[in-house]
Amino acid sequence: MVAPPGDGMTVDQIAREDVVTAPRNEDATAVAERMAEADVGAVVITRDGEPAGIVTDRQIATSVGTNGGIERLDAVDLMTEDPITVGTDAGLFELVQTFSGAGVRRLPVVDGDGDLVGIVSLDDLLVLLANEFADVGEVLEDQSARF
Repeated sequence: MVAPPGDGMTVDQIAREDVVTAPRNEDATAVAERMAEADVGAVVITRDGEPAGIVTDRQIATSVGTNGGIERLDAVDLMTEDPITVGTDAGLFELVQTFSGAGVRRLPVVDGDGDLVGIVSLDDLLVLLANEFADVGEVLEDQSARF
């Protein structure tokens, strides 16, 4: 049997623990400011320590010219409710499938109780995979007479 890619590595090993969060009733301008200050692409909206929604930089950008402007909106107006999440113990193969199936670029990471413990982005995964491919390339180069 062939092991799936990333066998043994779990989401908690690549997830960022420093998640930017906000309450549902925070105004959208404050959410955008949090995002800019932390230099992140998403803010997780929490309720009792669990992810209740997610606001992305794209949602903020597309709302600027609509609904009377971002100043009139709260996080709840922008957020995607009940975001798809991934567990800390999920393997990388499962992570790839979750990103693909959900069609999103960021996933809140939750523990066994459903509490928010991190966030993982498609970019984080791609950097990891690029590094793995570079390592494989080095092995092939070392073992190939052509190189």
